Amino acid sequence: MDALIAFLHSLQGWQAYALLLGLLVGSGFGLPVNEDILLLGAAALTLRGVMEPVPLIAVAWLGLITADSLVLHWGHRFGGQLLRHRYMARLMPEARLAAMQARMRRYGPGFMFVARFMPGLRTPLFFAAGSLKMPYRHLFIFDGAAALVELPLLVYGVRYLGGRWQEIVLLVQRFQAFLVPGMLLLVLGLWLYSRRGLKRAGPGR
Repeated sequence: MDALIAFLHSLQGWQAYALLLGLLVGSGFGLPVNEDILLLGAAALTLRGVMEPVPLIAVAWLGLITADSLVLHWGHRFGGQLLRHRYMARLMPEARLAAMQARMRRYGPGFMFVARFMPGLRTPLFFAAGSLKMPYRHLFIFDGAAALVELPLLVYGVRYLGGRWQEIVLLVQRFQAFLVPGMLLLVLGLWLYSRRGLKRAGPGR
């Protein structure tokens, strides 16, 4: 990953965007790329003029949605049959596919929005959604909306932190499993706080 980010740094203009798009789309074909670390590195390159924030967000959104659509497509087309291949069975045992299918049945397509913020869960969940013949439009609606939330926060968060972006990479690597519960608790807390404020204000104020 360090080598990929260094190579991105050596490029300029459309070549950097094209490489980023290719790496993100490649993850939909099984390329072992950590999307979160790659995006953090790309966001850091906006500090050095290699990329610009808005085009980066647009290209990254397209790459993420394309990759996730491919995973959904593999689930649609092959389903559990693909897992009979020895290599694929190692990546995702049939028991895990069944667990992901159960989650999708329980929570519905809206769970895709949450999965966008859960590294390690996205690929098996989208594959399971495809195996259940979930319509592609659900992915574009929920996963697309989540990416529109995630990418600006990530890019401008890194720009706000400036040269300390490496610290964020280390934190993401160490605490990925705790990011989403923490974010959900924060959103819930803000919602409860706003509700409490409205009750205190009372009607007509």
